[in-house]
Amino acid sequence: MTVFSQTETAITIDGPVGGLEARIQAGSESGSLAERGLAAIVCHPHPQHGGTMSNKVVTTLVRAYRDLGVATVRFNFRGVGASEGEFDHAVGEVDDLLAVYSWLSERRPDDSVLLAGFSFGSAVAAGAVYRVGSVEHLTLVAPPVERYTYDRDGRFPCPVCIAQGERDDVVVPEGVIRWSETRLQSPHALLRYPEAGHFFHGQLTELKADLARTLERQLGVDS
Repeated sequence: MTVFSQTETAITIDGPVGGLEARIQAGSESGSLAERGLAAIVCHPHPQHGGTMSNKVVTTLVRAYRDLGVATVRFNFRGVGASEGEFDHAVGEVDDLLAVYSWLSERRPDDSVLLAGFSFGSAVAAGAVYRVGSVEHLTLVAPPVERYTYDRDGRFPCPVCIAQGERDDVVVPEGVIRWSETRLQSPHALLRYPEAGHFFHGQLTELKADLARTLERQLGVDS
């Protein structure tokens, strides 16, 4: 039996092409969302550019969820770290996420699932959100909307939080902002950081706090 505890635990999840290295943790019992029965899966940035589940933006997202009382799963895509397989251009990586989602749903069947991703990982999360049973919320940090397909006809099946640094030199900030403000019709929030680059150096504490407040608001909890 897999146990989510207050101490983050290393596990292996069966993926489509082999084991996926992962870490799981229970949410804080005192968090504002602790009574909601929520679990979040967080996806890391591009594997071919050094992206892993240990990325600082990923771990910041994990801490934000944890402190709110949300259980978390972060994992390495195929070919990263101890995860088996090879990079598959956000196609096989979506399948990896679907496998993690199924694993989580089997072990916490009463929980509602939240998806999140940073950069490349946000494209994987967005691709998977239409292919799973249900997702309560989607968080997209620095989404490269010019390189991957995200929404379907301007709509997602759940509320969305988008975080974008305006000094990003990997993703085009103006494109993300324009996409958020002119195309998306689903309920969404756009968090803008005028001084932040792609990796939010010096802005991670602010990102964590802003995401927590936004999640509370979008999920109907008074902060």
